[in-house]
Amino acid sequence: MKIALPKGGQVIGVGTDIIEVERIRRVHEKHGERFLNRLFTEEERAYCFSMKNPYPHLAARFAAKEAVSKAFTTGIGRHLGWTSISIHNGERRQPFVRLVDKGQALLKEVGGSEVLISLSHTANHATAVALLIKDSK
Repeated sequence: MKIALPKGGQVIGVGTDIIEVERIRRVHEKHGERFLNRLFTEEERAYCFSMKNPYPHLAARFAAKEAVSKAFTTGIGRHLGWTSISIHNGERRQPFVRLVDKGQALLKEVGGSEVLISLSHTANHATAVALLIKDSK
């Protein structure tokens, strides 16, 4: 099977993560807004809390940020912050990654052009897979 990549690019990094939804709920209940503000952008928080149950959506975004950091091989820390990675929805509600500050700088440093993301969640678990893409140009 051959996968057509955007702009004829190549995969230069891959990351995946899975988390229990209950873990995100417990941490939020313990640390409140401080936890949410540290890990999620304002737009991510607004989207998740517009849902009947925000926790699977928050967990999916947490997993996405971890997956992206693994695709970059840096983890979250000095090179990449929690809010340097933001997960948004496109016209068809498809998730996409928006990088700011450290994220944009790191993407340029590694020669990447974009990050593709796939999210999934159930009532109990959330998972994400990230592909770091480099243009063939």
